[in-house]
Amino acid sequence: MFSLSDRLSIGPAALLACLAAAAGLKSSMPDVSAFHAASLREQAGRVTQFVPAMARQALAMSAPAVAAKAAMSSGTSAASSLSSTVDAIASAGNTSYDWLRGQIRWKTVKHGKNEVQTPDKASRLLLVQAAAKSVGLNEVGLGFEDVYGVISAETSWLPRTGMGKNGKPSYGLAQFEPATARALGLQDPNDPVEAVHAAALHLKQAATWSANRIEGLKLTPEERAEKLREGVSIYYNLSSKGRAKWNGENTQKMPVETLRHIANSERGAREATYLAAQLQIMRHYGPGAVLATKVADTRTAGVTKSNGGS
Repeated sequence: MFSLSDRLSIGPAALLACLAAAAGLKSSMPDVSAFHAASLREQAGRVTQFVPAMARQALAMSAPAVAAKAAMSSGTSAASSLSSTVDAIASAGNTSYDWLRGQIRWKTVKHGKNEVQTPDKASRLLLVQAAAKSVGLNEVGLGFEDVYGVISAETSWLPRTGMGKNGKPSYGLAQFEPATARALGLQDPNDPVEAVHAAALHLKQAATWSANRIEGLKLTPEERAEKLREGVSIYYNLSSKGRAKWNGENTQKMPVETLRHIANSERGAREATYLAAQLQIMRHYGPGAVLATKVADTRTAGVTKSNGGS
């Protein structure tokens, strides 16, 4: 059973364990692969069927229940930014580039000694959801979480100009070289909407390539999903010559930068899964109610009042 502490936290990992159980997952941390093929609307159904009753029960059992409900509905500016785009993300009915550009909320962050503009997390989720739907990522076994994860691995959502080992520059959130951008029909790699959509299209191509590379392997569905995404990162991260060395069984022999890309993509996808669940909780309980968890630490999770941050 659940109790609500004075900090508005439902015991260690309680909410997330229940959320995982409701989604049919195996651990207290959502398995990203269980969400990859689902749209945000489908996720919303899975989350909202369970979370409201559980949270109401937790509140009803708590001594400070009345105060907790008031605090949860009060919110903060950061949480309000998330909450205000819930309906747009869930429906994603209008996904034209101009409309999406108008939905982006920018925030200023420190990057080294510089201050840079980055889309807030709600805007990121909106962009990847629209892009995944537009290119049909579900057709190749991927989802919006994969787009979010790859961009997190490439730039941590900080637009920049990079330089590859081949001496060629790469631009924007998704770090496209000029030749790749042209091949994808990307006119402006520094435009976040165009870049995210091009990244989704590139991932679709990568998934097709990866599926062909692992076609002959005897894999369980879970193993296949993992290998497919390893191949996606390898395709995205390496040149044609470099990726040709991968056979589905020698991932650990890939360059360390590529292995880091695989790990960071998975971590970013996990963050997208959590964010989607958080937005659904806020839909029901107001912008002050958020799913509080450290992505890198599966032991800490709960519902808490937001203290700010995107």
